[in-house]
Amino acid sequence: MTSTTAKLALTKVNKQFPIRGSQEKFTAVEDISLELRDGEFLVLVGPSGSGKSTLLDLLGGLSKPTSGEILLDGKPIDGPGLDRGIVFQQYALFPWRTARSNIEFGLEAKGLRRKARRELAEQYLELVGLTGFGDRLPHELSGGMKQRVAIARSLAFDPEVLLMDEPFAALDAQTRESLQDELLRIWQATGKTILFITHGIDEAVYLGQRVAVLTARPGRVKAVLDVEIDRNAAEDIRSTELFRGYRHQIWSLLQSEIAPENAPIASGTERLTHV
Repeated sequence: MTSTTAKLALTKVNKQFPIRGSQEKFTAVEDISLELRDGEFLVLVGPSGSGKSTLLDLLGGLSKPTSGEILLDGKPIDGPGLDRGIVFQQYALFPWRTARSNIEFGLEAKGLRRKARRELAEQYLELVGLTGFGDRLPHELSGGMKQRVAIARSLAFDPEVLLMDEPFAALDAQTRESLQDELLRIWQATGKTILFITHGIDEAVYLGQRVAVLTARPGRVKAVLDVEIDRNAAEDIRSTELFRGYRHQIWSLLQSEIAPENAPIASGTERLTHV
């Protein structure tokens, strides 16, 4: 039963697609029920083909469920809207716009005046650590900086929920870990509700207050784990026994979902990209 306190609630969500030349249908996700509390950071992790991107399309209002319902603040999601911000793996910045102008894009849609847009854009450039880079075009920025702009753009118009689809997957390991730390800082500063999709087990444990593990196709919620880690601790939490324990739990849940030919991946492997 849907909780009245849920910020975002999925109840028995199914999504099927017709198969060309056939009467049969392809089921991408099946019987998904999940809730996000206001201000929560929840991570979805699962093998390739588990319907993670399909879920993001449904949450973003880019498609509708075949059955079931998705509610945001108790109201059905029936299309795209400024109440949801989306950050994709590929930065999706407008190449002809400066970093500042990219951030202002959603503010223009909300009808803010130029001065107010600029002031807010500067605030969010500062929030993501890009003060002084507002006049740079995307091709003048590194991959990590582009993704910071994309995050700032999604936050600037003050969405109710931030949806993130493997936003750090294309980055090198050092930049990825740095941006994970930045995202946690931004989340703590803004109190936003975040749904983060990843293939990475380590990334899921490091970021998520809770981690929802999906099955192989059709995607179902196999388990939801509470991750109780002090992310403000001085020590490197990724090397702690507690962190390794959570990682092993998630790996164990995913192991049976991986195709047999790919099974020999070690339990400490961070990513499941190739499964």
